[in-house]
Amino acid sequence: MRALVMALALAACAAADAPAQPDAPPAPTAPVVQAPPGPPSAPATLSLNCAGAFTQGGVALCRTLPGAQVTVDGVDMGGADQNGWVVIGFLREHAAQARVEASVQGAVASETYDIADREFDIQRVNGLPSQTVNPTDPDVLARIQRDTALKREAFASEAPLAGWLDGFIMPLEGTVTGRWGNQRVLNGEPRDPHYGYDIAAPEGTPIRAPASGTVVLANPDMHFEGGLVFIDHGQGLITMYLHMSRLDVAVGDTVSQGQVIGAVGARGRATGPHLCWRMRLHGRQLDPSVAVDGLARARAELLAN
Repeated sequence: MRALVMALALAACAAADAPAQPDAPPAPTAPVVQAPPGPPSAPATLSLNCAGAFTQGGVALCRTLPGAQVTVDGVDMGGADQNGWVVIGFLREHAAQARVEASVQGAVASETYDIADREFDIQRVNGLPSQTVNPTDPDVLARIQRDTALKREAFASEAPLAGWLDGFIMPLEGTVTGRWGNQRVLNGEPRDPHYGYDIAAPEGTPIRAPASGTVVLANPDMHFEGGLVFIDHGQGLITMYLHMSRLDVAVGDTVSQGQVIGAVGARGRATGPHLCWRMRLHGRQLDPSVAVDGLARARAELLAN
């Protein structure tokens, strides 16, 4: 809500029978102080306005009536918070258009957005330890089950935060060695698409939080991921940091944008030191690299309206 700061008139109190002083200068008037601009007020009636990365694997922000339920092509994206914000995302295989709807008590506001098509390369990775590609050892399989349970619990987090309003920054500067969505061939075997954005850097290079949030998983020794951190930036928009050699945060920690959360490593299913950066929202795998520009664009457009 845009605050309106009123100037306060300063006046001297005097007894009714005090003598007049015609030559006295007038009392100074306090200057009018303009409040800094803040986010626009949440809509008071049902409406829908979205902005962001409208591409396969992209993420966007929407503004609507607080409490409205939002869907993308009929799939629930959750309810808008008390300020009317909600985060949405688009699948790797998303069609050419997305229908976004906000509804409250039977009333519906909807918009249709064009979704940019993307081309994905085939990436071949050889020389991986066999137990990280086709695990057969009973102890390894039991460990993978334990790791999966930890990740499933963390993915269920929906922190009451709005870290995505920070606009994302890159967590690391380095050489991009693997792009999100590429088809993977591991040790010669075709596998599922790679839902990470790989950045190579020397081991020990600091990794920084791209936006504020709360740490919902921090484990130094996962089978596939090595050192692993999850950050919930709000409403279940979770970013993941894999193969870390050092963790500087723990579950329950609140992190700010740019804060060091750990360091680059080569643990788990990796052939060299790098960060595999991932993003997920309500089970949807999203591309964190397009979120950097997408969330900045959404922030600029929606906060200006």
